[in-house]
Amino acid sequence: MDLQQMRYVLAVAETANFTRAAERCHVVQSALSHQVARLEKELGARLFERTSRRVRLTTAGEAFLPAARQALEAAERARAEVAAATGEIRGRLTVGSIPTVAAVDLPDVIRNYRVRYPHVRFSLRAGSSEQLVEQVREGTLDAAFLGVQPGFVPRGVHDRELGQGRHVAVVAPDHPLASHDEVDLRLLADEVFVDFAGGSAARAQSDRAFAAAGLRREVAFEVSGVELMVRMVRHGLGIALLPATFTPELHGLHCVPVTDGPIRVERLVWSHSTPPPAAAAFLSLLGVRGDEQRTRMPPTSDAVTGHRQVTQGGVRDAEV
Repeated sequence: MDLQQMRYVLAVAETANFTRAAERCHVVQSALSHQVARLEKELGARLFERTSRRVRLTTAGEAFLPAARQALEAAERARAEVAAATGEIRGRLTVGSIPTVAAVDLPDVIRNYRVRYPHVRFSLRAGSSEQLVEQVREGTLDAAFLGVQPGFVPRGVHDRELGQGRHVAVVAPDHPLASHDEVDLRLLADEVFVDFAGGSAARAQSDRAFAAAGLRREVAFEVSGVELMVRMVRHGLGIALLPATFTPELHGLHCVPVTDGPIRVERLVWSHSTPPPAAAAFLSLLGVRGDEQRTRMPPTSDAVTGHRQVTQGGVRDAEV
Protein backbone atom coordinates (compact mmCIF):
# COMPACT_ATOMS: atom_id res chain seq x y z
CA MET A 1 0.00 0.00 0.00
CA ASP A 2 1.39 3.43 -0.90
CA LEU A 3 0.22 7.03 -0.78
CA GLN A 4 -0.35 7.24 -4.52
CA GLN A 5 -2.83 4.38 -4.37
CA MET A 6 -4.64 6.22 -1.59
CA ARG A 7 -4.79 9.35 -3.74
CA TYR A 8 -6.31 7.34 -6.57
CA VAL A 9 -8.95 5.84 -4.27
CA LEU A 10 -9.81 9.27 -2.89
CA ALA A 11 -10.13 10.73 -6.40
CA VAL A 12 -12.44 7.92 -7.51
CA ALA A 13 -14.56 8.31 -4.38
CA GLU A 14 -14.90 12.06 -4.87
CA THR A 15 -15.63 11.96 -8.60
CA ALA A 16 -17.57 8.65 -8.63
CA ASN A 17 -15.91 8.02 -11.97
CA PHE A 18 -12.63 6.35 -12.93
CA THR A 19 -12.14 8.48 -16.04
CA ARG A 20 -12.58 11.78 -14.19
CA ALA A 21 -10.40 10.52 -11.34
CA ALA A 22 -7.61 9.68 -13.80
CA GLU A 23 -7.89 13.17 -15.35
CA ARG A 24 -7.66 14.76 -11.89
CA CYS A 25 -4.57 12.69 -11.06
CA HIS A 26 -3.00 13.30 -14.49
CA VAL A 27 -2.62 9.61 -15.34
CA VAL A 28 -4.20 7.33 -17.90
CA GLN A 29 -7.29 5.50 -16.70
CA SER A 30 -5.75 2.04 -17.16
CA ALA A 31 -2.88 2.90 -14.80
CA LEU A 32 -5.23 4.25 -12.14
CA SER A 33 -7.57 1.27 -12.41
CA HIS A 34 -4.62 -1.13 -12.17
CA GLN A 35 -3.33 0.51 -8.98
CA VAL A 36 -6.77 0.49 -7.36
CA ALA A 37 -7.16 -3.19 -8.25
CA ARG A 38 -3.73 -3.96 -6.75
CA LEU A 39 -4.71 -2.21 -3.53
CA GLU A 40 -8.00 -4.09 -3.37
CA LYS A 41 -6.12 -7.37 -3.80
CA GLU A 42 -3.71 -6.46 -1.00
CA LEU A 43 -6.58 -5.49 1.30
CA GLY A 44 -8.61 -8.55 0.40
CA ALA A 45 -11.75 -6.51 -0.23
CA ARG A 46 -13.33 -4.50 -3.01
CA LEU A 47 -13.41 -0.76 -2.34
CA PHE A 48 -15.82 0.13 -5.16
CA GLU A 49 -18.91 -1.31 -6.77
CA ARG A 50 -18.55 -0.80 -10.51
CA THR A 51 -21.41 -0.88 -12.98
CA SER A 52 -21.78 0.49 -16.48
CA ARG A 53 -23.68 3.47 -15.05
CA ARG A 54 -21.95 4.39 -11.79
CA VAL A 55 -19.18 3.79 -9.30
CA ARG A 56 -19.78 3.87 -5.56
CA LEU A 57 -17.96 2.92 -2.38
CA THR A 58 -18.54 -0.47 -0.81
CA THR A 59 -18.80 -0.83 2.96
CA ALA A 60 -15.10 -1.67 2.98
CA GLY A 61 -14.38 1.43 0.88
CA GLU A 62 -16.29 3.65 3.27
CA ALA A 63 -14.25 2.20 6.14
CA PHE A 64 -10.97 2.70 4.26
CA LEU A 65 -11.53 6.28 3.13
CA PRO A 66 -11.21 8.24 6.44
CA ALA A 67 -7.93 6.53 7.35
CA ALA A 68 -6.58 7.02 3.83
CA ARG A 69 -7.47 10.71 3.96
CA GLN A 70 -5.75 11.06 7.33
CA ALA A 71 -2.65 9.33 5.99
CA LEU A 72 -2.46 11.70 3.03
CA GLU A 73 -2.95 14.70 5.29
CA ALA A 74 -0.24 13.44 7.63
CA ALA A 75 2.18 13.02 4.71
CA GLU A 76 1.36 16.55 3.52
CA ARG A 77 1.90 17.87 7.05
CA ALA A 78 5.24 16.06 7.31
CA ARG A 79 6.49 17.67 4.10
CA ALA A 80 5.31 21.09 5.29
CA GLU A 81 7.02 20.69 8.67
CA VAL A 82 10.32 19.73 7.04
CA ALA A 83 10.09 22.73 4.70
CA ALA A 84 9.29 25.03 7.64
CA ALA A 85 12.32 23.71 9.51
CA THR A 86 14.48 24.87 6.61
CA GLY A 87 12.83 28.29 6.60
CA GLU A 88 10.27 27.77 3.82
CA ILE A 89 6.49 27.64 4.27
CA ARG A 90 4.83 25.05 2.05
CA GLY A 91 1.70 22.91 2.10
CA ARG A 92 -1.98 23.66 1.74
CA LEU A 93 -4.15 26.29 3.42
CA THR A 94 -7.95 26.16 3.26
CA VAL A 95 -9.87 29.12 4.66
CA GLY A 96 -13.64 29.61 4.91
CA SER A 97 -15.61 32.83 5.01
CA ILE A 98 -19.11 34.20 5.04
CA PRO A 99 -19.82 36.18 1.82
CA THR A 100 -20.32 39.47 3.71
CA VAL A 101 -17.10 39.50 5.74
CA ALA A 102 -16.04 43.09 6.42
CA ALA A 103 -13.78 43.02 9.48
CA VAL A 104 -10.85 42.26 7.20
CA ASP A 105 -10.18 43.13 3.59
CA LEU A 106 -10.04 39.45 2.66
CA PRO A 107 -8.74 39.82 -0.93
CA ASP A 108 -5.94 42.02 0.42
CA VAL A 109 -5.11 39.50 3.15
CA ILE A 110 -4.96 36.70 0.59
CA ARG A 111 -2.78 38.78 -1.75
CA ASN A 112 -0.32 39.60 1.06
CA TYR A 113 -0.23 35.97 2.12
CA ARG A 114 0.46 34.69 -1.38
CA VAL A 115 3.23 37.25 -1.86
CA ARG A 116 4.90 36.11 1.36
CA TYR A 117 4.29 32.39 0.94
CA PRO A 118 4.09 31.62 -2.80
CA HIS A 119 4.62 27.88 -2.30
CA VAL A 120 1.42 27.40 -0.27
CA ARG A 121 -1.64 26.16 -2.16
CA PHE A 122 -4.42 28.48 -0.98
CA SER A 123 -8.12 27.58 -1.17
CA LEU A 124 -11.06 29.77 -0.14
CA ARG A 125 -14.55 28.39 0.52
CA ALA A 126 -17.73 30.36 1.19
CA GLY A 127 -20.43 29.13 3.53
CA SER A 128 -22.70 29.88 6.44
CA SER A 129 -21.22 30.46 9.88
CA GLU A 130 -22.61 27.17 11.18
CA GLN A 131 -21.10 25.20 8.30
CA LEU A 132 -17.75 26.93 8.67
CA VAL A 133 -17.46 26.22 12.41
CA GLU A 134 -18.23 22.55 11.80
CA GLN A 135 -15.64 22.33 9.01
CA VAL A 136 -12.96 23.94 11.18
CA ARG A 137 -13.86 21.56 14.00
CA GLU A 138 -13.61 18.57 11.62
CA GLY A 139 -10.31 19.79 10.21
CA THR A 140 -11.45 20.38 6.63
CA LEU A 141 -10.82 24.13 7.11
CA ASP A 142 -7.78 25.65 8.79
CA ALA A 143 -9.56 28.88 9.75
CA ALA A 144 -12.79 30.73 8.98
CA PHE A 145 -14.42 34.15 9.24
CA LEU A 146 -17.91 34.15 10.79
CA GLY A 147 -20.77 36.63 11.15
CA VAL A 148 -22.92 35.85 14.20
CA GLN A 149 -25.19 37.45 16.78
CA PRO A 150 -23.73 38.82 20.05
CA GLY A 151 -23.24 36.11 22.64
CA PHE A 152 -22.62 33.36 20.06
CA VAL A 153 -19.82 31.08 21.29
CA PRO A 154 -18.43 28.64 18.70
CA ARG A 155 -17.78 25.27 20.32
CA GLY A 156 -14.74 23.07 19.82
CA VAL A 157 -12.56 25.74 18.17
CA HIS A 158 -10.38 28.67 19.12
CA ASP A 159 -12.02 32.01 18.33
CA ARG A 160 -11.41 35.73 18.48
CA GLU A 161 -13.76 38.65 17.97
CA LEU A 162 -12.76 40.88 15.06
CA GLY A 163 -15.42 43.57 15.46
CA GLN A 164 -19.10 44.33 15.29
CA GLY A 165 -21.56 46.68 13.64
CA ARG A 166 -25.25 47.32 13.07
CA HIS A 167 -27.39 46.27 10.15
CA VAL A 168 -29.04 48.69 7.75
CA ALA A 169 -32.25 48.35 5.76
CA VAL A 170 -31.48 47.72 2.09
CA VAL A 171 -34.26 48.90 -0.25
CA ALA A 172 -34.84 49.57 -3.93
CA PRO A 173 -34.33 53.18 -5.08
CA ASP A 174 -38.08 53.72 -5.64
CA HIS A 175 -39.11 52.21 -2.29
CA PRO A 176 -40.91 54.64 0.07
CA LEU A 177 -38.26 54.04 2.75
CA ALA A 178 -35.47 55.16 0.44
CA SER A 179 -36.18 58.80 1.32
CA HIS A 180 -35.81 58.24 5.09
CA ASP A 181 -32.68 59.31 6.94
CA GLU A 182 -33.21 56.48 9.44
CA VAL A 183 -35.86 53.96 10.43
CA ASP A 184 -36.65 51.67 13.37
CA LEU A 185 -37.84 48.08 13.54
CA ARG A 186 -41.46 49.11 14.21
CA LEU A 187 -41.53 50.97 10.90
CA LEU A 188 -39.99 47.96 9.12
CA ALA A 189 -42.29 45.34 10.65
CA ASP A 190 -44.98 45.78 7.97
CA GLU A 191 -42.51 45.26 5.10
CA VAL A 192 -41.94 42.06 3.14
CA PHE A 193 -38.43 40.70 3.72
CA VAL A 194 -35.87 38.76 1.74
CA ASP A 195 -33.62 36.95 4.23
CA PHE A 196 -31.40 33.95 4.80
CA ALA A 197 -32.77 30.54 5.72
CA GLY A 198 -34.52 30.16 9.06
CA GLY A 199 -32.30 28.74 11.78
CA SER A 200 -29.07 30.11 10.30
CA ALA A 201 -26.83 32.47 12.27
CA ALA A 202 -27.26 35.14 9.58
CA ARG A 203 -31.05 34.97 9.96
CA ALA A 204 -30.98 34.73 13.77
CA GLN A 205 -29.49 38.20 14.13
CA SER A 206 -32.57 39.82 12.58
CA ASP A 207 -35.11 37.41 14.08
CA ARG A 208 -33.85 38.06 17.59
CA ALA A 209 -33.91 41.82 17.12
CA PHE A 210 -37.57 41.79 16.06
CA ALA A 211 -38.48 39.34 18.85
CA ALA A 212 -36.75 41.52 21.45
CA ALA A 213 -38.78 44.49 20.23
CA GLY A 214 -42.01 42.45 20.51
CA LEU A 215 -42.54 42.61 16.75
CA ARG A 216 -43.33 40.09 14.03
CA ARG A 217 -42.37 40.38 10.38
CA GLU A 218 -42.99 38.52 7.15
CA VAL A 219 -40.06 36.79 5.49
CA ALA A 220 -41.53 35.87 2.13
CA PHE A 221 -38.29 34.83 0.44
CA GLU A 222 -35.51 32.73 1.93
CA VAL A 223 -32.25 32.62 -0.03
CA SER A 224 -28.88 30.97 0.50
CA GLY A 225 -26.69 33.75 -0.90
CA VAL A 226 -26.42 37.50 -0.63
CA GLU A 227 -26.16 37.92 -4.41
CA LEU A 228 -29.68 36.59 -4.99
CA MET A 229 -30.96 38.58 -2.03
CA VAL A 230 -29.65 41.83 -3.50
CA ARG A 231 -31.14 41.06 -6.92
CA MET A 232 -34.56 40.40 -5.41
CA VAL A 233 -34.41 43.65 -3.43
CA ARG A 234 -33.37 45.50 -6.57
CA HIS A 235 -36.50 44.15 -8.32
CA GLY A 236 -38.72 45.38 -5.51
CA LEU A 237 -39.71 41.96 -4.19
CA GLY A 238 -38.86 42.91 -0.62
CA ILE A 239 -36.33 44.62 1.61
CA ALA A 240 -33.33 43.16 3.44
CA LEU A 241 -31.25 43.74 6.56
CA LEU A 242 -27.52 43.55 5.94
CA PRO A 243 -24.40 44.67 7.86
CA ALA A 244 -23.62 48.36 7.35
CA THR A 245 -19.97 47.55 6.70
CA PHE A 246 -20.93 45.40 3.72
CA THR A 247 -23.12 48.00 2.00
CA PRO A 248 -20.25 49.70 0.09
CA GLU A 249 -20.29 46.52 -2.01
CA LEU A 250 -23.89 47.19 -3.07
CA HIS A 251 -24.74 49.29 -6.12
CA GLY A 252 -28.04 50.76 -7.21
CA LEU A 253 -29.71 50.28 -3.81
CA HIS A 254 -30.45 52.56 -0.85
CA CYS A 255 -29.18 51.68 2.62
CA VAL A 256 -31.08 53.24 5.52
CA PRO A 257 -29.68 53.15 9.10
CA VAL A 258 -31.85 51.22 11.58
CA THR A 259 -31.73 52.82 15.03
CA ASP A 260 -32.53 49.61 16.92
CA GLY A 261 -31.40 47.17 14.25
CA PRO A 262 -29.55 43.85 14.65
CA ILE A 263 -25.88 43.78 15.61
CA ARG A 264 -23.55 41.45 13.72
CA VAL A 265 -20.34 40.22 15.37
CA GLU A 266 -17.53 38.96 13.16
CA ARG A 267 -15.26 36.27 14.56
CA LEU A 268 -12.16 34.42 13.41
CA VAL A 269 -12.08 30.72 14.33
CA TRP A 270 -9.34 28.12 13.98
CA SER A 271 -8.70 24.55 15.07
CA HIS A 272 -7.84 23.46 18.60
CA SER A 273 -5.06 21.35 17.09
CA THR A 274 -1.61 22.88 16.70
CA PRO A 275 -1.81 24.55 13.29
CA PRO A 276 0.46 23.35 10.48
CA PRO A 277 3.04 25.87 9.24
CA ALA A 278 0.84 27.31 6.47
CA ALA A 279 -2.06 27.90 8.85
CA ALA A 280 0.20 29.28 11.59
CA ALA A 281 1.61 31.80 9.11
CA PHE A 282 -1.91 32.86 8.10
CA LEU A 283 -2.99 33.36 11.71
CA SER A 284 0.18 35.33 12.41
CA LEU A 285 -0.60 37.58 9.44
CA LEU A 286 -3.94 38.32 11.13
CA GLY A 287 -2.21 39.24 14.38
CA VAL A 288 -2.81 35.96 16.26
CA ARG A 289 0.28 35.16 18.31
CA GLY A 290 1.81 31.72 18.46
CA ASP A 291 0.67 31.12 22.05
CA GLU A 292 -2.90 32.10 21.11
CA GLN A 293 -2.85 29.64 18.24
CA ARG A 294 -2.45 26.82 20.73
CA THR A 295 -4.15 28.15 23.88
CA ARG A 296 -7.64 29.64 24.22
CA MET A 297 -7.45 33.37 24.93
CA PRO A 298 -10.21 35.92 25.68
CA PRO A 299 -11.67 37.61 22.57
CA THR A 300 -10.17 40.98 21.72
CA SER A 301 -11.36 43.79 19.51
CA ASP A 302 -8.00 44.47 17.79
CA ALA A 303 -7.53 41.07 16.22
CA VAL A 304 -6.51 42.29 12.79
CA THR A 305 -3.25 44.18 12.55
CA GLY A 306 -2.85 46.39 9.52
CA HIS A 307 -6.34 45.75 8.18
CA ARG A 308 -9.85 47.04 8.76
CA GLN A 309 -11.79 46.69 11.97
CA VAL A 310 -15.57 46.89 12.28
CA THR A 311 -17.06 49.17 14.91
CA GLN A 312 -20.62 50.24 15.52
CA GLY A 313 -19.80 53.44 13.70
CA GLY A 314 -18.37 51.77 10.65
CA VAL A 315 -14.91 50.67 9.57
CA ARG A 316 -11.62 52.11 10.77
CA ASP A 317 -7.98 51.11 10.43
CA ALA A 318 -6.95 48.79 13.23
CA GLU A 319 -3.96 50.10 15.13
CA VAL A 320 -1.01 48.01 16.25
